[in-house]
Amino acid sequence: MNGPGAQSNGPGAPRRPVTLDDVARAAGVSQPTASRVLNGSSRRVAPSYRERVLSAARELGYTPNLPAQAMARGTSRTIALVISLISDPYFSAMAAEIMKQAETIGLHVSIAVTERQAERELDLIRELRGQQPRAIILAGTGYVDPPSEHALIDELQRYEETGGRVVLISRSDLPFETVDFDNHDGSRQLARELGALGYRNCLVLGSAVPLLSMRQRVEGFVAGFNETGTTRVHQPGFSWVGAREYVLSLTDAEARELDLVFAVTDDMALGALAGLRERGLRVPEDVGVAGFDDISTLRDVVPKLTTVHVALNAVAQEAVYRATTTDTDLVRRTVPAYPVLRASTPAITASRRR
Repeated sequence: MNGPGAQSNGPGAPRRPVTLDDVARAAGVSQPTASRVLNGSSRRVAPSYRERVLSAARELGYTPNLPAQAMARGTSRTIALVISLISDPYFSAMAAEIMKQAETIGLHVSIAVTERQAERELDLIRELRGQQPRAIILAGTGYVDPPSEHALIDELQRYEETGGRVVLISRSDLPFETVDFDNHDGSRQLARELGALGYRNCLVLGSAVPLLSMRQRVEGFVAGFNETGTTRVHQPGFSWVGAREYVLSLTDAEARELDLVFAVTDDMALGALAGLRERGLRVPEDVGVAGFDDISTLRDVVPKLTTVHVALNAVAQEAVYRATTTDTDLVRRTVPAYPVLRASTPAITASRRR
């Protein structure tokens, strides 16, 4: 021991502050137990453990972490929201809804952006652990075969052990509280309804970025549409530009075969619509177009876009509730996602059949 509040790393080495892990080891208890005693958690700790922790803290000269105390007591006023892209209309709308819901209960929201990079997501979570927000909400979709999944789970579990809460939105790849909406079934229902309108040949635009929810949307749509028609699936760049460029790359013969384009997001659907028009094809007279998300900017689109509606206000309300409640017996809630048919996909008449 080298004096109160510090420990030596060896002869001549600089002293480092005593950590909560040091106290837990000295007291012979787990780190979460030591945290509950020293950071003022409302969770009860056995008197014998409590005395051992306090005695070890006094002997080592431990100085409590004030941000951790605030979080353990539930008094931190910040929720950290981790999203994929702030420029994406879906995520910007999601962020706005979560901020609105948080403000109703006097909380603030900080936003971190992963740029759809798994390693960046992991780095951001590590940083957020040090900042000790009251809760972390991950609204970005999970990845197919992510390289850092185990490390991410470990970081989030360690954060929860110190009193924080983790909530996922539409992400079933991690073992934490989840507010979900059914990407697969929403797309499948849309496909069936479009098939009932007479559509038979569909180009499905998925995502070149390996995202779980986008794969679920593709699989759901293909399963529903192939009951009555045929689909061709392609994975262009995951953006308005990527969808437009892919549509422009089609040969004239390929374009003429289509009577429908489905894109896994509204943003991509609008890019596809732009590409079709540049090719001289009329929407919906020549080709129907549909998307997924029902983003608010669709109200300015002509023709009105058929899509799958996701109630972002309900998703945000549930996510903020789960991020702030003390209830430990919550079950997964799935917010409905359902088709909304609009002018971009009218029923196909016999005269339009090629």
